[in-house]
Amino acid sequence: MNNILFFGDSLTAGYGLKDAKTESLPALIQQKINTAQLPYHVINGGLSGDTSAGGLLRLDYWTNRPINVFVLELGINDIIRGISPQTTHKNLQAIINKVKLKFPAIKLALMGMEIPAFIPGAFAAEFRAIFRKLADTNQMAFVPFYLADVAGKPHLNLPDMLHPSADGYRIMANNVWPTLRPLL
Repeated sequence: MNNILFFGDSLTAGYGLKDAKTESLPALIQQKINTAQLPYHVINGGLSGDTSAGGLLRLDYWTNRPINVFVLELGINDIIRGISPQTTHKNLQAIINKVKLKFPAIKLALMGMEIPAFIPGAFAAEFRAIFRKLADTNQMAFVPFYLADVAGKPHLNLPDMLHPSADGYRIMANNVWPTLRPLL
């Protein structure tokens, strides 16, 4: 059995869902894998509130088993906390470097993020650019905006308008699957 590690924050963990074990994005990807009868087991390494620095600190715990595919989804909490895009880029690259060093044959995917509308222009563009740069530099499969077709839509989000509902995650899984499927 091959392992896929989804490593991220609340958007990976499934914050606020009634049953994250069946409704989170990693769980929905596992369902797609099962339907396709592929020999992969999905591991949800999401931690609500996590930043890129926090992810770097907890990475060793999650890579203590063989990993064949690594899906990275971190960074939005950095911006919410005022951490510079340069620091976020440095931390995400360090995570990628550690994973590649430990598993040289690993396949990598990056879930890009966009800035919430309340954060101004140049900063938002700089933040958005780090994901494309990381994906290109590290030859990673890339989803430019993890929350595409879900962000800002009340009927697809929890009341906080930051976290997807179960319906929102189903749309996200359908958007992410075409990028992940070729890695399997």
